[in-house]
Amino acid sequence: MKGGRRPGRPHRQGTPDNVDRADLRRGLIVSHLGKGLAVETESGDIVLCHTRSRRLGEATVGDRVLWMPCEGEQGRVEEILPRTSLLVRPGYAGRLRHVAANLDRVLVVTAPAPEPDWLLVDQYLAVCEHRGIAAELVFNKIDLVSDAAALDAELAEYRRIGYTTHTLSARTRQGLDELRASLRDHCVMLAGQSGVGKSSLTNALLPDKNLRVGEISEKSGLGRHTTTAATLYHLPEGGDLIDSPGVAVFGLAEISGRGLADGYREFRPLIPNCRFNDCRHMQDKGCAVRAAAESGGIPAARYQRYLKLLEKLANQTPEAWMAD
Repeated sequence: MKGGRRPGRPHRQGTPDNVDRADLRRGLIVSHLGKGLAVETESGDIVLCHTRSRRLGEATVGDRVLWMPCEGEQGRVEEILPRTSLLVRPGYAGRLRHVAANLDRVLVVTAPAPEPDWLLVDQYLAVCEHRGIAAELVFNKIDLVSDAAALDAELAEYRRIGYTTHTLSARTRQGLDELRASLRDHCVMLAGQSGVGKSSLTNALLPDKNLRVGEISEKSGLGRHTTTAATLYHLPEGGDLIDSPGVAVFGLAEISGRGLADGYREFRPLIPNCRFNDCRHMQDKGCAVRAAAESGGIPAARYQRYLKLLEKLANQTPEAWMAD
């Protein structure tokens, strides 16, 4: 797909003929609980639901669904409504597993310690571009930064190509109000390497998180569910945050080499100017992308990280360039 953008594919499975559609109710999947799903009803109640998994496919947190009541005050999901986006991660045996549906923003979190992994940041951004999900950079623990000018220069490269950046401290609350305001009415998820303070930031954004966990556990009847399960919380100011502590990285398994290049938004206007249609933007003759990196037209450091990600992609899938 041109531009590397792949908006969430409409996903709608037909309801079985023996189900009266008048019995169906709208709901939102807010967590996985064992083999069941915690579904929030339109009135705000939580119902433990099961699915006809083979027929429906994989339902995930953030999915809007149609469900119907069944025995024991439980329910059954009968239909997954069309998605606006879907984020996936590598699973076992080369399969892709769903992370979250209907996200419209991913916050890529970094901090002064551990040292920022800008290669991982660029990987997150490329995946988000590929999936048609907006991404923003959040630099946490700003109170621990010793060289503010160097940090601003690094973040300025991302602002230069159109990414919004936030600097804040979950501990001191510096910059937190501005971030809260920007998240209003959005469905977001945090991503980033371990140790950057994602949990602290989540707790700062969700002061009633533990109450919500208890509510889901109590109303589902399963007791306190595992903390590694992805869970959707409603932000106090409006909008939702999907907390997925068990997913630190979503990988490149689904992206081709062309898709990776398209995932660099500063490359996209230049790619049509390359001499060859199959230009890999490496040592290819007449490559407009490489020329722009060498002349300062696009960030040279980002270009070098693109080459590293392309090598990583080629190592895991030899035919990765032409796939898609």
